[in-house]
Amino acid sequence: MDAPSKIGDRSTSDVVVRLRTLEGRDEWIYCHSDILVEKSKYFADRLSDNWPTCQILDSRNCVEVYCQELDFDHHVNVLRLFYVVIDGSVDDLWNGVKNALGILQVGILLGCPQIVTACVNYLEAVPWEESEEEEILRIIPGMGSEVEPILARLQPVNLSAIRGIFISTLRFAMSSPPSLMNDLKSSAQEQLEYMVTEDDDSPLLIADDDIKSEVKDCVGRLFSRFNNLLEVYLCEPAESVDEAGKMTLFQSYLADFSWACQLLSKLEIMRVFVNSWVDASDKIVAIMQSSPTVEMIGIKLKVVEVVAKVLESIGYGTVILPTTKRLHMVKIWLPFVRVTKPLIDSVMTSDDDSLEFKIDGELWQSLESTFVSILLALPSVNQAEILTEWLENEYIRYPDLTEAFEVWCYRSKVANRRLALIEGGHCAL
Repeated sequence: MDAPSKIGDRSTSDVVVRLRTLEGRDEWIYCHSDILVEKSKYFADRLSDNWPTCQILDSRNCVEVYCQELDFDHHVNVLRLFYVVIDGSVDDLWNGVKNALGILQVGILLGCPQIVTACVNYLEAVPWEESEEEEILRIIPGMGSEVEPILARLQPVNLSAIRGIFISTLRFAMSSPPSLMNDLKSSAQEQLEYMVTEDDDSPLLIADDDIKSEVKDCVGRLFSRFNNLLEVYLCEPAESVDEAGKMTLFQSYLADFSWACQLLSKLEIMRVFVNSWVDASDKIVAIMQSSPTVEMIGIKLKVVEVVAKVLESIGYGTVILPTTKRLHMVKIWLPFVRVTKPLIDSVMTSDDDSLEFKIDGELWQSLESTFVSILLALPSVNQAEILTEWLENEYIRYPDLTEAFEVWCYRSKVANRRLALIEGGHCAL
C-alpha cells in the first residue's frame, strides 16, 4: 500500500500552490493534484483540461492564489487540512473560534465542502466570547445557507417561547426561595426588567392583558405571604420581632417590593401594588415602631425606599385613590418618615462604614416633594390639619412643607373672592 501523501513533500509532489499577497509575500507549497482536485472545486477547475492556461514552476504545474495578508495563514491551514482526515473523530483542528472563522471563509472561497461542514459544526457547538460573537455577526450572515446553523443561537425566539420564559422567571422572581438562591433570584429580577425595557432595541415582550394578569397574581401572592408575616409579628412579643431569621425574611420582602415597583411601573399596573401597600400600611408602621434596634433601622430604610415609590405613584396621578386613602397615607407615613430620617442620619454620622444605611439624598428630596404634591391635592381643611401638626412638631425641618404652607395660605386668603367670582359668573349666565 502506498504511503499517504504529505503536504510539502517535494519528492512526490506534482503541483505547486503559489500563495502570493499584494505586499510581496510569496510562498511555494508543494502539493498533490489528486488531493487538491478531490478536496477543492477551485483547484479542480484550475487543474482541469478546461482551464485555458497552465503555468509551470519547478517542473510542476503551478496554481497561483492571491490573497490578503490577513488571510495568508488561513490559506496555508486550509491546504494542510486537505491532508487530514476530517471525520469528526478529532475536534482540536481549529485552534479557536477566530482561526476557524478564517478557515471557513477560505474554505468557501476555494469550494471545500468537507472543510466548510467541519467548520460549521465546530462553530455551531463551541462557546463564543463577546468579541468573537461580534465577529461572527459581521462575517457569517453574507456567506450563504450552508453556514446558517452557526447563527442558530442568535436567532429571534417565537413569542410563545418568550412568554413561557417570562412567566417562569416572574414566578421565581416573586417567590421566597432559600437565601442561598438570592443571587439567582436577583438575576431573574434584573432580566425581567430588561425584557420589558425599551432601550436601543424594542422590548423583548410587550405585556398584554394575560401577562399583566399573571404579574398581578404574582404580586397578590407576594403580598399574601408578607401579610402572613405581619400577623406573626403583631401576635408575638416585641423581642421576638428582632430575631435574625424573621428580620431577614422581612427585609427580603421589602427588597422584592422595591424591585416589583420598577417592573409594575414599566407595565403601567402600579395600582395593584399601591392598593395592597395602603391596606398593609398600619401594620407595617406598628411593627416598625415596636423595635428601635439598629438592625430594625436597616429595615426602616428599605421601608422608606418602597414608601417613596408608592407615594410617588399617588402624588403624581399615576394611581388615583379616593381622598380618604390619600389622607390616610399622609397621616401614617409622614410621621414615620419624619422620625426615621434623623435615626438613619445619626447612624451614618456615628459610623462612616455603615454602608447598609446609606441612602441617596435625592430620595429624601423626592419624598419631600411627593408629600407636598399629595398634601396640596387634599381638601383645604385636611391641609390645615396636617400643616398645624407640622408647625407644632419638633421635626419641622423634614419633610419641609413650606411650599404647601405658602400655597395653602394663598388659596385660603383668596378663596372667598375666587369662589364669589365663580358664583357671580354662574348667576350672570
